[in-house]
Amino acid sequence: MGIFRVRFDWGPVGADAIAPGAAYVAVVDVLSFTTTLTVAVEQGISVLPYRWRDESAVAVARLHGAALAVLRSQAGPGQVTLSPESILRTDLEAAKIDRLVLPSPNGSAISVRLADAGSTVVGVCLRNAAAAAAWVWERAGDKPVAVVAAGERWPDGSLRPAVEDLWGAGAFLARLADLDGTSGWSPEALTALAAYQGVAGSIGVALPESESGRELRANGFEGDVTVAADVGASPVVPVLHDGWFIPGGSC
Repeated sequence: MGIFRVRFDWGPVGADAIAPGAAYVAVVDVLSFTTTLTVAVEQGISVLPYRWRDESAVAVARLHGAALAVLRSQAGPGQVTLSPESILRTDLEAAKIDRLVLPSPNGSAISVRLADAGSTVVGVCLRNAAAAAAWVWERAGDKPVAVVAAGERWPDGSLRPAVEDLWGAGAFLARLADLDGTSGWSPEALTALAAYQGVAGSIGVALPESESGRELRANGFEGDVTVAADVGASPVVPVLHDGWFIPGGSC
């Protein structure tokens, strides 16, 4: 993987393969970790990614004076979940939420794994892909850039590639290509770019029909899919710094 200037792969093992030597690693989990992360940072919330949703997450939130994102099905008034719409609907000032512990088995866990290995992690979704790519391009110089699609999990725990993450990665790569061309890209990165280009004009239709989009809509969370499909809506670039995602300009 080290021979390529721009690299792409899937899941935690793919992240381990392509991250070494990269100036930045973009983690993409469109439905819903990185979309929720971006919306939270847009609203002035610092986000601590966490691997597990268990008693240890409760303890970490308490230690840092942070809110803990709960399961969508368990949310009460003023509580935030992995749903990006839950953040937009919450009166954050009244709820006194400026820090959030956000557990997720995919994007969040991969972000922590990469940070533990010394990588600089950027959270990317369809909302901020163009802004994130421009931010990374301005700072990466001659160093490689890696892009990781988080994917989902099959019942046996194995990776299920999720097309929305492929599209989110492709949207990020599309902006990189606009800025600097595709010379030196891996075949995998070129494939992700092509996948996004195939749906770029119809994300609002394609995303709800993805497997993850259908699952969310069936469970009453169509609004989350709408928020996620708002391509280019956000200028915010969440960067993982000292354990917390904060706006890139604050690092």
